[in-house]
Amino acid sequence: MKELTSVLIYNNTLLQWLIALAFFVGGFIVAKLVFIILKKIVRGVVAKSNSNLDDIVFNSLHRPLIIGIVFFGFYLGINQLTISESFEEWNNKLYHVIAILAITWFIVRLIKAIIDEYIKSLVLKSDSTFDDQLMPVVKQLIFIALWSMGIIIALNQAGYNVSALVAGLGIGGLAFALAAKDYIENIFGGISVFTDKPFMVKDRIRIDGFDGTVEEIGIRRSRIRTLSGTLVTIPNAKFIHNSVENIALERTRKIVLQLGLTYDTSAVKMEEGMQILKDIIMDNQKLVTDEPVVFFSAFGDFSLGITFIYYIRKEADIATTQSVINLEILKRFETVGLEFAFPTQTVHMVKEN
Repeated sequence: MKELTSVLIYNNTLLQWLIALAFFVGGFIVAKLVFIILKKIVRGVVAKSNSNLDDIVFNSLHRPLIIGIVFFGFYLGINQLTISESFEEWNNKLYHVIAILAITWFIVRLIKAIIDEYIKSLVLKSDSTFDDQLMPVVKQLIFIALWSMGIIIALNQAGYNVSALVAGLGIGGLAFALAAKDYIENIFGGISVFTDKPFMVKDRIRIDGFDGTVEEIGIRRSRIRTLSGTLVTIPNAKFIHNSVENIALERTRKIVLQLGLTYDTSAVKMEEGMQILKDIIMDNQKLVTDEPVVFFSAFGDFSLGITFIYYIRKEADIATTQSVINLEILKRFETVGLEFAFPTQTVHMVKEN
């Protein structure tokens, strides 16, 4: 047994390799035990608390903690081996980098959970849509800043000259800008939306063939819930190169209705029909009554055309109002004997003597 453990493999005895392996496996085992303890015991204790803050801290901490324990096992295992100074230095740097990134991950998860739990609820209760638009942008900026700081600190711990790297970006800046053209364009599109405010969160818009309600405006992309219920993610660059129709800002909805009456309708009846349409506008409070537009528009192939243009007020339901108006037209025209035309042909036959 002694001879077996004294066998050298890459300058380390078999015993050293077994001890290192024990630390490797031990890291996974300890991480698994910690996960079970956190899930079965700590979570139950935290759930009984009246405050949500301890739940937030627990949910944010457990994953980065488990990852950290696993890598700590690897770190201790490698330290049991006889290795070169350069490899030992690399191992120490790698562990510090992973530890810093794990801490950064925990902080990002914690801040995200706090924003979603406390700040988001306050924003949703607000009547203003500006804070709904502002919050996703601010949240993403905070996450970018935190991860940037974490990566910079990690690189510094790894022995890299961060100042030299930042200076080097000036040399490669042009190449980077060309490679990230679309990415940067989307960011500027988001800034444009945020500053010019062509629409806000909860507004209904039409753009690039999509029609729906804005659910989120981010730095690089925005999300629209279409009328069919699907969620569409649109790059913000689209808002620079395409016209955006903000339906939510329309003061009224214009409806153009083409009516066709039969050719046996007299001039008196045509005038009566047009007056009925004007009366319908005046009688309905959901319509704008200032400028009723009704006129005899055409001698069609099989009908006498009347053009009826009316405007539905912003606060009214568009579909319901249209249905009410159409039914009212049908009822009143039936009452006075006005008939709608349908495609017909009259054939006149001349009898020759």
